[in-house]
Amino acid sequence: MERTTALSLPDGRSLDLYVVGEENAPTLVFHNGTPSSGMPSPDILAVAQQLGLRHVSWSRPGYGSSTRQAGRTVASVVADTAAVLDYLGAETCHVLGWSGGGPHALGCGALLRDRVKGVATIAGVAPYPADGLDWTDGMGAENVEEFGAALAGPAALIGFKERAWPIFRAITATEAAEALGDLIDDVDRGSLREDFAEWFAQTVREGLRESYWGWFDDDMAFVRPWGFELGSIGVPVHVWQGAHDRMVPYAHGQWLVSHIPNAVPHLHPEHGHLTLAVDSIARILGELIDP
Repeated sequence: MERTTALSLPDGRSLDLYVVGEENAPTLVFHNGTPSSGMPSPDILAVAQQLGLRHVSWSRPGYGSSTRQAGRTVASVVADTAAVLDYLGAETCHVLGWSGGGPHALGCGALLRDRVKGVATIAGVAPYPADGLDWTDGMGAENVEEFGAALAGPAALIGFKERAWPIFRAITATEAAEALGDLIDDVDRGSLREDFAEWFAQTVREGLRESYWGWFDDDMAFVRPWGFELGSIGVPVHVWQGAHDRMVPYAHGQWLVSHIPNAVPHLHPEHGHLTLAVDSIARILGELIDP
């Protein structure tokens, strides 16, 4: 069963919450990418159902109809995650984060360690700055521009969003590859087909339906202190990264593996940012819940 709820939070905000699966099933919390929404991926849902998991996701503040939380940090997601788990009556969960959801998944592993059994990141970004990592090296031109604007400050980033938002808020499946431009190579371009391309376009449109503030706040959170130390993560963290990734370069995954205690590396030279989520999701979830 699928349920979409405007979940009221203790501070007066609300989240667009998506729940798919049986009430008493083990819970998988999925933190989606940037920009995006909580709309579940059919590929991930299919595997979650095969594994008997309840899939839980939500649109981060500022995406869809979720109330904006200006100035939020990556760690801000932890209180929202705890509120969602309490609402669902879930004592524990496994956490998966893809791309911009990766840091948010790591935050849950660091600050919700009594409720998180394990974490997996797919093409998750590393903190900025990261000692020994050239953070934008290997990124496509669009991400170099985007994060350069974030580092320049809110005014510059708003200018970037004003230009990009009209394109991505109306993106279609057939336009996805062209819209991503230099952010994908031929390896990832081949993933933008059929159901995945349609979901990708739908979740981006949904996330940007009302504004670009969720996207803006994500970017600012990534380049500011995250609000927790990677060294404080006490649960297993599976780090999945592909060398063909032009959104989050391979070196980010390598850096995370070397700085997270209990990291389990899955560094694949043949994969990209999208192909891991499309082609390897059964293995990713299988190893997350049964390492």
